[in-house]
Formats: sequence, C-alpha cells, structure tokens
Amino acid sequence: MAEDEFDAGVALDDGEPSGIASPNEVDEAEWLHRMRHSAAHVLAQVVLQMFPEGKIGIGPPIDSGFYYDFDLPRPLTPEDLSEIQKRMRKEMRRNHRFIWEEISVDEARERFHDQPFKQELIDQFSDDSAELGICTHAEFTDLCRGGHVESTRQIGPFRLTNVAGAYWRGDEKRPQLQRVYGALFATREELDAHFARIEEAQRRDHRRLGRDLELFAFSELVGAGVPLLLPDGAIVRQEMERLIRELQEARGYQEVWTGHVARGELFRRSGHLENYSDVMYPAMHEHNEDGGDGDAYFLKPMNCPVHMTLYNNTLHSYRELPLRYAEYTTLYRFEKSGQLSGLTRVRSLTQDDCHIFITPEQISEEVSRVLELVQTLFETYGMPNFRYELSLPGEGGKFVDDPDAWSFAVRALRDALDRAGIDYVEQEGEAAFYGPKADLFVSDVMGREWQLSTIQLDLIQPARLGCVYVADDGERRTPVVIHRAIHGSFERFLGILIEHYAGAFPLWLAPIQARCIPIADRHLDWAHEVAADMRTAGLRVDVDDGNERMQAKIRNGQRRKIPYLLVIGDREVEARSAAVRVRGGDDLGAMQVDEIRQMLTELKDSRAIKPA
Repeated sequence: MAEDEFDAGVALDDGEPSGIASPNEVDEAEWLHRMRHSAAHVLAQVVLQMFPEGKIGIGPPIDSGFYYDFDLPRPLTPEDLSEIQKRMRKEMRRNHRFIWEEISVDEARERFHDQPFKQELIDQFSDDSAELGICTHAEFTDLCRGGHVESTRQIGPFRLTNVAGAYWRGDEKRPQLQRVYGALFATREELDAHFARIEEAQRRDHRRLGRDLELFAFSELVGAGVPLLLPDGAIVRQEMERLIRELQEARGYQEVWTGHVARGELFRRSGHLENYSDVMYPAMHEHNEDGGDGDAYFLKPMNCPVHMTLYNNTLHSYRELPLRYAEYTTLYRFEKSGQLSGLTRVRSLTQDDCHIFITPEQISEEVSRVLELVQTLFETYGMPNFRYELSLPGEGGKFVDDPDAWSFAVRALRDALDRAGIDYVEQEGEAAFYGPKADLFVSDVMGREWQLSTIQLDLIQPARLGCVYVADDGERRTPVVIHRAIHGSFERFLGILIEHYAGAFPLWLAPIQARCIPIADRHLDWAHEVAADMRTAGLRVDVDDGNERMQAKIRNGQRRKIPYLLVIGDREVEARSAAVRVRGGDDLGAMQVDEIRQMLTELKDSRAIKPA
C-alpha cells in the first residue's frame, strides 16, 4: 500500500445511527471515547465480512474518531470505503450489544489462531497477566481492555475518511498494513464542523499554495526533505530574518557565523554523538598520511557546541555576561522519508538560533527577556494565542546522567517561568538530553497548535566543553547557557505562515506588494514610472505588461494574492495617478502617486497585518 491517502467522499445518509445521552456515571468525553472505540470494532467486523481471509491489527480511538489496521489481499479503493461505511451503518442499526469478558491466555490463543498480529499482542500482554480481555458484538470478537458503549445503536454520527499505509507497530521493517480512518463526533453538527475545518485546511495547504504562488519547490534530484526557495519564497524568508534581526539587535544580541560542518570530536565531547547520532549526517573523513581514515566530520545538526567553542576563544569576565550569540545557519538532520511533510518536516532547516551565556544569578531576568521577545514576535505576525509546556526529564529517555545539574536547571527554569507569570503545564520525558526546556505552542487562525519557540537551560554542555568566566571573586566558574530559537526553523515557520494567511501575506511580508496594471499599451510608460517611483521607496512593485485584457490581469493579480493592484488608464495618465484596488475587492479609487507611496510605506514600516 502506498503512503498516499485518498478521501472516500462518502456522504452521510438518512439512516445515520443517532448518539444518545451518556449514562450518568460516564462524562461526555469518556462517552465519546467509548463511541469511537466501539466504531473501530464495527469497522473491523465489516472489513472481515468483506475479506474473510484478512488479518487485523489494532483499532484505537483517536482525537477526531478512530482507525483500524488491516492486512488484506488487495488495496482498498474509494468504492470499498463507501461499501464498508454502508455496511457499518447497517450493523449499527441492528443494535448489537457489546459484551466484554476475560479469558485465559490459552483460550485467547485458540480464538485468534488465524490472526498473527493478535498472537503477537497475546505474547506481549501475557507477560503481565494470566487472563486477557476480549469484547464481542455480533459475530466479531477482538482483544480489548474494555471501554465501549452498551450497543451499536448508541454509536454517534461518523464518516470514513481515508486509507493510509501504516507499518505494524510503527516499524518500517515490519509489514505495511492498510489503515482505515474514520471521523466520529457526538452530534451531526460537530461532525459537519470537523469536515468544514478539514476543507479549510486543504484550501490553506502550504504545499499547494507554495506551488501555486511559486514560493518553493522540491526536487528528487536534489533529495527528499531539502526545500528550494524560489525568488518570492526567498523574499518572505528575508523579511522573517529582517524582523528577528531587528528585535535581537535592539536587545543586545550579536550575530556570528560558524559554517556547516564540524569534527566528530566536538560532538563527542558535547554529548551529541551519544544522544543524537541517529539524526546526524556524516560529512567526510580526513585522510591520514598512511591513507587511512582520520578525523570524522559531520554536517551540523545544531549550533550549540560550536557557539561554545566560539565563547572559549576569549576568557570572559562576569561583567561581559549575558553574552548573546545569534546565528542563521542551515542545519541538517535526518528524518525518515515517511515523516517528511512539505516545509513543516524537512532535512535541511535554518534556525534563528541563539545561545546566551549567563551567570546562575541572571537566569530569571534573561528568561523573562526571551519571553518578552517571543511575545513581541508572534504579536507582530498576528498570532497572539500561545501556551507553554515545561519539558522535564523522565524515564526511558536519553538524558545525560548528572542529577545535580538537572536538579538545579529544572528548579531554576521553573522559578523563572513562575516569576515571569507564565502559565504552563509540565511534561515529563520531553526535555533535551542536556537540560529542561520551555516549549511554546502557538495557535494559528484555524486554532491548530504548532510547537515553535523553545527556551532550554543547559549546565551540562558548557561544563563538558570547558566554558568558564571569571567571577567577581576572581574564581573561574562554568556559565549557564540558554539555548533559544524563536521561529524554530524558518522553513517550518514559512509553511505555517502560508497556511495561517492562506497565502495572502500582509503587505510587509508579501513578495509583490503592489502591481501596476496598464489597461492598454499606451499606458505602459506611466505604469513603469509609477512602479519605479514605488521601488525607490523600498516597495516591491512590478508591472503586468502582458497582452491580456485588464480584467484578466486583475484576476492574475488576485490569484497571486498581491495586496494592491494599481490600475492605470487614460484618466490616470492624465492625472498622474492610479486607481487603487485592495486585495479582497475594495476599490479606493484614483489616488496620487505620493499618496499611494505614503500609504504603502506606512503599512510596510508598521508591519500591519491587514491592508488598509
């Protein structure tokens, strides 16, 4: 089964089983969870009716519905999905009761003797218990820990959505199964709203808009996960960089540059080879005089150890701290091909990366400064809704074994967030391998959350790499390092911005801020004069001098989502003006060139979110 997904496009019919009020002892969220779990069982029942030789995997409830994994004799088609959905509704109307019970491991092995994936699960679960749970409705039985509605008629409104490839247990070395997804909500209104959101997300999909607006491209020849920015996409990125540079320069950051490769020995000392090597690209080996391999070099997956090497170039006094190194270098991290997704999951990424060297006493104040910078940046983009998570070490993760350093760092970062009045939730097991971090989750215009900024506290790498400063008592001490990225990566954030604005960037970000549209060839000279005048003021303005009629040129400008169209005909040439049309349809009428220039310049300089 290919990784591609298809949408069944199946409409809900009049025979939709209706949801009922949940029992008093079960809250609404739990009842919805049970409906979704129950629907997954009905899905598996129906698929085995259609493919008796099929093998079944797992079928859990998920945030928007449910899914089930199958090993089937052929790929499912949209027509199959329509038939499966029809049969599911029929089974639900039959009001089959769900019956849960526990049976012995031996009986479970016998019941699922022809289901190899279930046999594997039985082997796993039998290590912890002599009995296993099963749930039966109609002729279908599944391994199950419980959590169902009472009968199939109680399952709420649903719709099967798509089929995708999924490796068994998420392991690419195991069989690839067909995963059938369904959406299910407590009411028809909620289900309809869910699909309206999906339709809007498809309209805003940055991969489609990036192609249509000629912002970026990918090439199989260059390689998967390596985005190539076209001129207009590069302009947007330059504006993003210009914004963060201005904000950082005003707050005492210094820009550095450290290239793209570094010796493996650096990453060994920092701890990255031990904890991060699975995503690091080896670059090359030096050759010894005897022809053998010498030092290994790696493409940089992050800047922190190199910035600490820069810090060590000079012996610093406590009076110099905080010392803030900023860099915009492209980094390289291996992501599995199935995880790549447009600009939001890539293998080459450019961070607005910074490492701040401070004394322990400066932690709280400096974290507050970073938090203020974060707020300013996202408010500028018109994305003021965000929340924080405090990511802590936990069981089973790759964390450097230094309990004292961890204890201090966790306490210090938690205290800094508290002093800044930040609300946050704690997440164990999500810390960086060298320290705790505060992760920022930003909501876009559709209410989707994206993990973007991160503020990480590190006492371990600077000690490993020999970073010191001379304290006020003359002693040499190890600085604390704050690792900090605000956009995260420019590539990922560009993808998010495209979807947030649906490709209609505010004027300050727009690749083309205004376009002059001459109605006839005799208006070309004035159109070019207007554009040249605008460009001298630092505005990005071009001229559509093609052969199409005016209305076609206007449609082309609207398709490219250009904020302002300046239409020029006989009256405008005579009055030395232009008729101004705002993206979205507003017609401001004829305006003098200096008025237009002043209006656009003010919008650009203020970084206004919407055109006037």
